[in-house]
Amino acid sequence: MKASYIEEHGGADIQKYGDLPDPVAGTGEVIVDIHAATVNAADAKVRAGGTYGELESFPHVLGRDFSGVISALGEGVTDFTIGDAVFGACDRGQEGTYAEKISMKAAIIAKKPDGVSHIEAACLTLTGLTAIISVEETLQLKSSETILIQGGAGGVAGFAIELAKHIGAHVITTCSTGNVDYVQRLGADRVIDYTKKDFTEVLSDVDCVFETVGGVVNAKSFEVVKSGGRVASIASGMLAPTSPRDDVISLRPAVGRDRPHLERIMALFQSGVVQAPPVKTFSLEQAPEAHRISEGRHLRGKLVFVINQG
Repeated sequence: MKASYIEEHGGADIQKYGDLPDPVAGTGEVIVDIHAATVNAADAKVRAGGTYGELESFPHVLGRDFSGVISALGEGVTDFTIGDAVFGACDRGQEGTYAEKISMKAAIIAKKPDGVSHIEAACLTLTGLTAIISVEETLQLKSSETILIQGGAGGVAGFAIELAKHIGAHVITTCSTGNVDYVQRLGADRVIDYTKKDFTEVLSDVDCVFETVGGVVNAKSFEVVKSGGRVASIASGMLAPTSPRDDVISLRPAVGRDRPHLERIMALFQSGVVQAPPVKTFSLEQAPEAHRISEGRHLRGKLVFVINQG
C-alpha cells in the first residue's frame, strides 16, 4: 500500500511517501480501504517526538481518524460485510490513517450513513468524539451556564460551539479577525478577537472553559473562571495542567473510541445540530505541506487527505 510515514522524529519535511506492507486483519478486526483521513494537531506533536514522547519503532504512519470501505474481515467479525462504508478513529495507542489501508477493531467503528460523504465522516469523527466527551461528559455543561471555548475556528472547537448551543448554554469564543464571522455563524453568542483584545481583560466569572489552544492561553484561561468552575484542556499534553487556583478544577478529557459515540455524532450531523467544517484537501504526498499549515495554528476547519483507491 502507499502511505505517508516517518522514519525518525523531526520537522514537517521528515515525512516520506512510498510503499509499506499491507496490514492484515487479526481476530475481531477489519481492513478498511481509506478514502479520507484528517490531520489533527496531535499528529505533528507525535512526528516531532515532544509532547507525546519518542516512538518505539519506525517506519511509523501517522493519523487517527478516517472514512473508507471494508475490504477484508478478520476472524469473528459478524457485524460488517465486505463493501460496507465505515468511519472511525484509531484506538488509543494506534495510528496509521495516512495510508491506503488500515486494520481496525470492528467494535470501535461504525457504518457511514448514505448521503454522508467520506470527507464529511472523517472530518466529524475525532472532532466530534473530542467535543462531546469534553463538553458533555468532562465539563458536564448545563443549559444555564456560560462557557468560553478557546480557538473557536478549529475543528474541535467549532463542533463544541454548536454542541454547547444545542445544550442551551451561553457561548463565548476566541478567534482571529478573519474568523469572527465564521464562529458567529456557528452560533457563538460573543466573540473575542484575540488580535485586538486580551480575553482576560474583558471576561470574568465564566462557569467553565474548553481550552483547545495550549500554552499561555491555557494558563490564562484559569483567570476568568468563577470560583468552583472548571477548565478542560486538550492541547497541553496527556495530563490535566496543574490549576493555579485552589477553587478551579483542571480536567483532561479522556477521549475514548466506541460505536455509540460515533452514531451520536452522525445523529447530530444528520439532524442539523452540527455541520461539517470547512476543509482543505491534500494528497498523501502533500503531508509535509498539510503539517506546516496545521502547525501555523490559524486554521479554520479541517485538513483532509483524499486517498484514491484503484
